[in-house]
Amino acid sequence: MLSSDQANDIAIHALGLVGTPYRYGGNSLEGGFDCSGLIGYVYRSRMGAAPPRTVAQLSDFGDPVATRDLRSGDMVLFGSGRPTHAGIYVGEGRFVHAPSTGGEVRLDRLDGPYWSRQTLKVRRL
Repeated sequence: MLSSDQANDIAIHALGLVGTPYRYGGNSLEGGFDCSGLIGYVYRSRMGAAPPRTVAQLSDFGDPVATRDLRSGDMVLFGSGRPTHAGIYVGEGRFVHAPSTGGEVRLDRLDGPYWSRQTLKVRRL
């Protein structure tokens, strides 16, 4: 289990990547990120170990957490059934993610008009 210092370090590192270009299959600062590539990059650089590469695999990684117990550094996964999108929770109802082709890594709110309607699962290392 991550310490609170490690979890906060993960959140701060993720926030520092806001604005990095999106690239399907991307997992590097130079080449850009997709959502699971972003998560892998942040966890690998801050923990020394990478989570699985796909969102489907991430949905079974770490421990499940109730949404009311969210904390910085947790993975947030979206989609009913098998999740199809993921990000890193950074506190205050916000998460960092790489949302779509042509976009860039950005900060969004869980209670925003789109994300609040999505099924949310939380995983913690």
